[in-house]
Amino acid sequence: MTLRRDRREFLRTTTGLLGAGLLAFDTPARKQRMQLCYTTLGCPDWSFDKIVKVARENNYQGIEIRGILREMDLPKASDFSAPERIRSARKMAEDAGIKFAALGASAAMHHPQGPERDKAIDEGKRFIDLAQALGCPYVRVFPNNLPKDREKAATFDLIRSGIRTLAEHAKGSDVSVLMETHGEVVLTADIVDIMKDIDNPKAGLVWDIVNMWSVTKEMPITVYPKLAPWIKHIHVKDYKMVNGKMRYCYVGQGIAPVFQALDLLVNGGYKGFYGFEWEKLWHPEIEEPEEAMPYYVRVMRGFEMR
Repeated sequence: MTLRRDRREFLRTTTGLLGAGLLAFDTPARKQRMQLCYTTLGCPDWSFDKIVKVARENNYQGIEIRGILREMDLPKASDFSAPERIRSARKMAEDAGIKFAALGASAAMHHPQGPERDKAIDEGKRFIDLAQALGCPYVRVFPNNLPKDREKAATFDLIRSGIRTLAEHAKGSDVSVLMETHGEVVLTADIVDIMKDIDNPKAGLVWDIVNMWSVTKEMPITVYPKLAPWIKHIHVKDYKMVNGKMRYCYVGQGIAPVFQALDLLVNGGYKGFYGFEWEKLWHPEIEEPEEAMPYYVRVMRGFEMR
């Protein structure tokens, strides 16, 4: 699906619902240049200096660190393993004009009391401390699973409790904890149910547009107004169906309503990063990062210029 076709379809399906005001592309929000970053999930074999170099050369404004050289526990990564190394990494990024947009932890908040939960909470706290040292504003965690042997409300309580614990750890820092719309917690109503009762300024959301839509088929026009109060960061990707299976593809070449969501974000005044999540680590069959990273910038700048 091309940008032009997707735009026409968006106008046809949403004009009656949104009215002309939200779709006016000469609004002040539209004049705000989009901040672009990419997650290192897309370049699992790149060193930190290459991650920064590619970001600078392709006119990204930030990087989201999910792993470095396949080390996913970031405080254990060589570049972040000691205070002097953290300072060096931060200076390298700053000298290149590249910001740390977010750190992606693997910590899942749905676990009951026990070793797995303790490990997840400990990971989240260590990532918050690292983010503070790097000058990074956000740490992403997962809600994740809804175990069938437990009431959903009980799992929501566990997720809320975990995020509150991490938000309390972040108190006094410049870091906030963001729950990604991920795993089995992708229905808008479920996410709202969790977030409305956390009520902590240090807690927010990563809106992964495709994670939600691929499962629920809830359109962005329905999702965005309900999640907007908590959205601090987003993940952008696209996919198509090949022989009945999902295959990730370049943004704009798939079937997900990505540009609908982007229109809503831009015109809604979102000022965070538009994070390209190219899942090369989990899906080695997709295109190489040397091709994918520049392509995303071209597509997003083209979107801005429509």
